[in-house]
Amino acid sequence: MKRARSGGEEEAPRQNGAAGRRREQRGEAANGDDAASFSPADMQEEDNDLRREIRSKYRDLINSVQQNREVMLSPSNNKLTEVLDEANKLFKDVRQAREAALDAQLLVVATDLGKEKASQLFAEGAFDLSAFAEHLLSFMGLNRLEEGEEEQQNGGAVDGYLPHNAWHRVVKRAECCFKTAPSFHYMMGSFHVEPPPPKQRIERQRKAPSKEAKRIMPTQLKKMEESHQEATEKEVERILGYLRSYFADDPTSPISYYEFVIDPNSFSRTVENIFHTSFLIRDGLARMYLDNTKLPCIAPVEEGEVENGGSCSRKQCIVSISPRSWKELIDALDISEPLIQPHNSQNE
Repeated sequence: MKRARSGGEEEAPRQNGAAGRRREQRGEAANGDDAASFSPADMQEEDNDLRREIRSKYRDLINSVQQNREVMLSPSNNKLTEVLDEANKLFKDVRQAREAALDAQLLVVATDLGKEKASQLFAEGAFDLSAFAEHLLSFMGLNRLEEGEEEQQNGGAVDGYLPHNAWHRVVKRAECCFKTAPSFHYMMGSFHVEPPPPKQRIERQRKAPSKEAKRIMPTQLKKMEESHQEATEKEVERILGYLRSYFADDPTSPISYYEFVIDPNSFSRTVENIFHTSFLIRDGLARMYLDNTKLPCIAPVEEGEVENGGSCSRKQCIVSISPRSWKELIDALDISEPLIQPHNSQNE
């Protein structure tokens, strides 16, 4: 509280210590001589006095905490809180590093003491099961009158009488202590772990083309298919003629398969020769076997052998060739001229 002066003005609060006395003396001197003013040296000295006073108070607080350590550790003692409040007031006037260092030192001492006090509180505050059960029953609304009557009748301790909404009361109280997330649910129903059974596919009957549709079908396409099939058959027969002629010239010497189908001048004609030769193997008009060097050879099959062998003894395989392997075979077998002459050169 500030006391009011006689002229209606408030009196400035007095300060203890040497700094306060010097301010009062300077104030009296100033009132005596209005022209007098404070010099920078006086202001510096006043600031130093304030700093000494702050450091002295910080040291007093640190000594009080260290000397009264056992008293402050008591759970019912609030001396540590008062020391921290006093330190906060002193820190408002701290401007230099020395005062700040003392404040940090006091904070370290108070922190260690607070940590030790908290650990003691945790150790002393053991959980009492019977007290907790007693408080819980009282909160749930246990009827003690009916419990006493039942103890007299039964001659022993009983649980007593609880109202029907006792546990609902506990649940409502517990809901305030937990922030639960909303329950998870699917907006469009749940997903099944097992896949759904496959739907039976209903095959639709294709409509038979009408007579008009058959008439609309172009005849040129049919002629092209027939001409392509005829050209393939003719080319197969032509290659079979080459095979039989080479075999008739020397039946004892085997005909190399790669030398027979490879055209050293054209990779595309080589592929065509392999394609047409495969029809001879499929129809049983030619056969393939391995010679002594494990290289494939080809030979024509006589008409009697075709009928006796049948289709059961024939086997099929896939033959692949690339431009790189085509060149390697030409160099390895030293092929200079094709055994199957191109169709155009033969016509010429």
